[in-house]
Amino acid sequence: MEPQTSVRTSLQLGIYKIIDPFVKLLIKVGLTPNAVTSIGFILNVGVAAIFIIGAEDGNRGDFTYIGWAGGLILFAGLFDMLDGQVARLGNMKSVFGALYDSVLDRYSELIMFLGICYYLVAHHYFLSSIFAFIALIGSMMVSYVRARAEGLGVEIKGGLMQRPERVITIGVFAIACGISSSYLGGDYKLYIPGFRFHVFETMSIFTFPIAILAVLTNLTAFKRLMDAKKALSENE
Repeated sequence: MEPQTSVRTSLQLGIYKIIDPFVKLLIKVGLTPNAVTSIGFILNVGVAAIFIIGAEDGNRGDFTYIGWAGGLILFAGLFDMLDGQVARLGNMKSVFGALYDSVLDRYSELIMFLGICYYLVAHHYFLSSIFAFIALIGSMMVSYVRARAEGLGVEIKGGLMQRPERVITIGVFAIACGISSSYLGGDYKLYIPGFRFHVFETMSIFTFPIAILAVLTNLTAFKRLMDAKKALSENE
């Protein structure tokens, strides 16, 4: 097992110990895994709505909408973990439930990025909107390569930027951008002598990680493709 996978598994197990009491409460009140998955999807629709409202009603230097959207992204991401645990602890696993979870996860991510791209384009962050779209492509390909490989009989789960990492990255830095704007101001720009353009602005706290995400998600998809190629070659 790769060290990265081992650390990730240990973190997941630690989080499960924290959320299991809440999971048992959800089971007690009668929520099914599919209901929990649906709640997570609805929350991600809310994330997109916040970004769109921020694009229409907010000013270019007003990043409070980004901060609130980041908080909801993390809260919605929690339900990605809850549905699986509800299925396991409540003995409610089903093949359709696994499919339903995967499909709504993809829809949730697509809708979240729709909101992000809408916000960035509306406030004229065109380069950042391109990176956001590339990050969306990478995110979808990470999932697709795994699903296609599994269809060919190969299980591929590795890579740096899987869905939990993507959700945490976007959510945390969105919150950081919203909070930082209260101290730095929405129009803060950092210039370096000799450079005509600024090298940093408040919005960069949100957009730089998206640019990094654009690179790492596609590298993750490519790594999975190479891992699948190796595994398929060994099976032939």
